[in-house]
Amino acid sequence: MERYRRYSDASSIILPAIDVVLIFASFRLAGWLIMHSWHFKGYYPFFFAIFALLWWILSGQLANIYRVDKLITYPEKLLYLMRTFLVHACIILVVVLTLKMYWLPLRYLFAVYTLAVISVVCGRFLLTFGYRAYHQHIARPHSRFIIVGAGESGQELYRFLASHDPVGNQFQGFFADEPVSAGLRPLVRGSLADLKKHCLRTQIDEIYFSLPLDQHELIEELSQFADDHFLSFRIVPDFRGTVRKDVSVYYYDHLPILTIRQEPLHIRTNQVLKRVFDLAFSLAVIALLFPVVLPLLALLIKLDSPGPIFFKQMRPGKRNHLFPCYKLRTMRTGHGQAELQATKTDPRVTRVGRYLRKYNLDELPQFFNVLVGHMSVVGPRPNMISQLEEYSKHIRTYQMRHAVTPGITGYAQVNGYRGETQVPQAMKKRVEYDLKYLETWSFGLDMKIIGQTVWNMVRGEKNAY
Repeated sequence: MERYRRYSDASSIILPAIDVVLIFASFRLAGWLIMHSWHFKGYYPFFFAIFALLWWILSGQLANIYRVDKLITYPEKLLYLMRTFLVHACIILVVVLTLKMYWLPLRYLFAVYTLAVISVVCGRFLLTFGYRAYHQHIARPHSRFIIVGAGESGQELYRFLASHDPVGNQFQGFFADEPVSAGLRPLVRGSLADLKKHCLRTQIDEIYFSLPLDQHELIEELSQFADDHFLSFRIVPDFRGTVRKDVSVYYYDHLPILTIRQEPLHIRTNQVLKRVFDLAFSLAVIALLFPVVLPLLALLIKLDSPGPIFFKQMRPGKRNHLFPCYKLRTMRTGHGQAELQATKTDPRVTRVGRYLRKYNLDELPQFFNVLVGHMSVVGPRPNMISQLEEYSKHIRTYQMRHAVTPGITGYAQVNGYRGETQVPQAMKKRVEYDLKYLETWSFGLDMKIIGQTVWNMVRGEKNAY
């Protein structure tokens, strides 16, 4: 969600104009420092016009750089300004290189950008400091507000306004019928029935409604009361309370979209990042590790028991599409129980197979699956077809783990949920971790899981048999 999207028309005109003046001063000062002249000559006026116009356009698109109130912090403001200057410099550089416009000395460009960044950042922080000092010491609070409902949405709103603009926004209390924690109880001024009386005897400017949106009559009643008494009535949607599930809100352009679950791996850029890493990592393992390790493991498997080196089994992958999953053979051939989970003292497992399973070496061939796109390095482990059929009947969310590409290692595995699932609760916990991975995926989380997997391989896993 984009925060702080709205800002005043005055800020969108006056502050860019101040920026252009500061940039003009930076051009003049850079000319004096580098060229020892205060005058624009040749291409310099044209470059200033392009420089200033591009900054004006970018500043209009990145509106957060023109916030001066307390709803945006100083570190955030600095981040937005530096990001805008970085984009500005990249565009200028691309244009210069593409058109081969080598008519400005590099020292001059560096001086202009350095002075422009310093002057604009300092100017913005002085304006922000002055604005906030005025509102803190001179201006009166512009909003005295109460919050209807003390649930999670109401508490989040209270914490946000209290931490960002406690002077401009004065909190007058919660009004709620639901029980609250002991720490929150002093902030509750009364029940919903007391709300109107409080507004009539105390100066209130805004009423924030943070209860579930299915309370239509209460919303209509409070909205009418606010209109009759010149109060602002605002709704802070408690989607979590409305649908009884965690809800995320994101924007498609300016259109708010609700989703019951966060799905970072449904974002195209994340998919590309993950796939590029899978290709690079699998190619590195195949090129560097396989020529040394696989021949040795293949020899041990052949010496230990008759049969093929590799084992292939169809497994359900993304969206339940079956794919051939490859492993090093760890069981004796001819047992006829390929869909039966291995147990701790399983007679089907060979002597070498036990070590291969303990140290996860039997799954090395799956890097070929990663290379062709059947699997990912990290993701929910692909279970057997029989497990898909069985657990889908008893665990409602089981199918959701197949919304992404399965992995060689996964979040459930590094948290101890691997191997035999003797009771349904064990599979439920595995699914719980898989879904948590889907909702909280990040590239850093993948790196953490890979690191933990390598550590588990070194020390050996007790549940791998």
